[in-house]
Amino acid sequence: MTWLVVGLGNPGDQYSATRHNVGQMVIDELVRRHSIKLSSHKSRTEIAAYKLGVGDNLQSIILAKSKGYMNESGGPIKALANFYSVDTNNIIALHDELDIGFSTIRSKFAGGDNGHNGLKSMSSAFDTPDYFRVRLGIGRPMGQQDPADFVLKAFSKIEQQDLAEFIVRGADVVESLIAAGLEQTQTRFNS
Repeated sequence: MTWLVVGLGNPGDQYSATRHNVGQMVIDELVRRHSIKLSSHKSRTEIAAYKLGVGDNLQSIILAKSKGYMNESGGPIKALANFYSVDTNNIIALHDELDIGFSTIRSKFAGGDNGHNGLKSMSSAFDTPDYFRVRLGIGRPMGQQDPADFVLKAFSKIEQQDLAEFIVRGADVVESLIAAGLEQTQTRFNS
């Protein structure tokens, strides 16, 4: 079975350390963890692949980052899913989530986009919201700061102290979803 794990975010160095790119940071952690390398794919994505599990439980995993901006990520991800014949039920989208506190992680299947342009683009491209989501909490901005500006800023110095552990847990959630399923993953990580 093949899984497509997509880190939503924006391309370029100016965005790589921003809150909006936390999903791509988890992809980078999985790449590091499995000693693999991202490479360009004709679908306008960067991808890397590895296997997880043993014997009859062996799963093929394709990690991906779109080379386009967040609000245009659906097209390249759909092209990649079509190339590898991955059904939406085997897609995991990793994304920043304003509505849960920093470093909180929630996983779920399907649902609305909650104003998230990456999810909106994916659901539109696939014509369904039926895919897994790993919601990586970044919290809401303090005071009057516009959430659109907040997500494009780097994590604060205080947040950066816990960022590495947060990213590692995000990678653990992805691999738990694939190996153990949604219910066990929610029980273990949605605390």
